[in-house]
Amino acid sequence: MPDAAENVFAKNSKIHASVACTVIEGLLDGCNFVLVYLVIEEVFAGDFDLGSVLLVSGALAAVFAVRLAVYGWGYVQGQVGGAEVSRNVRVFLGDKIKRIPLSRFTERTSGDYLNALTSNVSDYEQVLTHKTGSLVKNVTLGVMLTCFVTWLHAPAGIIVALMFALLVPGLWWSWRQVRTFGARKSAIQASNTSKVVEHVSGMQTLRAYGVGGVDNEAVVASMRAYSDVSYRYEAAVTPPGAVVFALVGLGLPALMLVCGDAWLAGELDVASFLLIIMLPLFVVKLTTGIFVDLTAYKNLMIAKRRIQAVVEEPEEQGRLEPLPACGTAVSLEGVFFAYEPDAPVFEGLDLVCEQGKLTALVGDSGCGKSTALSLVAQYYRPDRGRVRIGGVDTAGFAPESVLAGMSIVDQEVFLFDDTVRANIRYARPDASDEEVEEACRLANADGFVRALPQGYETRIGEGGGRLSGGERQRLSIARAILREAPIVLLDEATASLDIENELAVKEAVANLLSHRKTVVMVAHTLPIVRGADAIAVIGDGRVLEQGTHDELLARGGKYARMWAADRELA
Repeated sequence: MPDAAENVFAKNSKIHASVACTVIEGLLDGCNFVLVYLVIEEVFAGDFDLGSVLLVSGALAAVFAVRLAVYGWGYVQGQVGGAEVSRNVRVFLGDKIKRIPLSRFTERTSGDYLNALTSNVSDYEQVLTHKTGSLVKNVTLGVMLTCFVTWLHAPAGIIVALMFALLVPGLWWSWRQVRTFGARKSAIQASNTSKVVEHVSGMQTLRAYGVGGVDNEAVVASMRAYSDVSYRYEAAVTPPGAVVFALVGLGLPALMLVCGDAWLAGELDVASFLLIIMLPLFVVKLTTGIFVDLTAYKNLMIAKRRIQAVVEEPEEQGRLEPLPACGTAVSLEGVFFAYEPDAPVFEGLDLVCEQGKLTALVGDSGCGKSTALSLVAQYYRPDRGRVRIGGVDTAGFAPESVLAGMSIVDQEVFLFDDTVRANIRYARPDASDEEVEEACRLANADGFVRALPQGYETRIGEGGGRLSGGERQRLSIARAILREAPIVLLDEATASLDIENELAVKEAVANLLSHRKTVVMVAHTLPIVRGADAIAVIGDGRVLEQGTHDELLARGGKYARMWAADRELA
């Protein structure tokens, strides 16, 4: 993974060309001071005539023209090169996130990943396209000025070098503040992003229960915390800059004393004296610019570390190859699993789902029915035990290999802000229009789809927000039908639907299951499982009992009690 981290941040030739141009630009800036020195020298020597004016003007114009050309070309190279690097980082992160185990998304907030893909990459791009070039140019100019002044008068060169050297303690002080407040600021920014996304996603529910204002206070408090840490950050890094500015400013009287004494003693010519005493104000500005840029650089590099944290996330392991064709029976053997270390969900779960049969999972809310489906789909991996498909242990295979033979209908349907046709074809990208429409007919969705303004070409909004819950469920079933996978994982969710949608969804589910697939279904209502080939009752982290409806009633166990309670409520 370190190799991947290095590759994703790799600089391209355009970035290197841009940096080279900034070095040249810094040298050309320094040439202006050399030309000014020559002009002053000729003026006091009495040799400055019209020819000299034209010569110097031509030299200044030439330097300016070359500098402009170098700056323009280097700027374009830097911008394009930085954009290419940030594009590569974003593409890498987008692909990386698909390979991160789902368990990691419960350990880190969504804001960590969203910020890494958006603002952190933008900050890193700013480092490449602006801060690096500015720093290289200013440092090059500073080195050239120091060398030039040293050549004119060594003691003055030492003073100028000391003025630049004052940056070291100032930056040490400043960077300590950046490490403290910059990292905290970045973490709060990620938390803000999560809270805003959560608030916007749940806006309908919040308003429905009249607590939008209450939840909004939490968002405002998060924003206020970010503003507070931003203020504290600026307040912390400003004093080091002010101290550096004041101390560097002392170089002016120091140079006046040293150079004035040398001039009076005849050790320094007037041209050198005048040029050197004009430099301190420029050096103050230059050192301040370097200080500000290096402080910002350090802060922006926090973004790179946060990106790198995502780059170095552990990935799903396993072979990316088809599972051996050994059947479609599903079994969980001695499975132990917990989302949190001190809250086990399964403690030795043994479950067998026969090939070509419908196995329904029932049990109290929170007993782990949906978790069992997630383990079969390899969304999560068991802490101990095995999950087998056709007798093959899936632990050695990548999730993509396991999911290739499955159709999944989740309780909460995920739809893209795209057309109906595109959302269904997501299950099998090479499916024809006729196959998509046939899947919709079998899912009892064709009727309402054709009634939409543009039929199958109608965009359904983010998360399918323009459709009802039952309509979204039917599109999800249409996707599962179109996939034509031999194993179906179904999280039944008809209890929350109105009668019309419930009947339509149940008929769609029946069509999905009509081809003797291996089906594992989570049942939230008992009547729907009556005709299942096998019913597994989950509780206390294991399978309490398993059999047909009649067999379980005859045993008089947990299922019989659940059935009796359900009949009383009905």
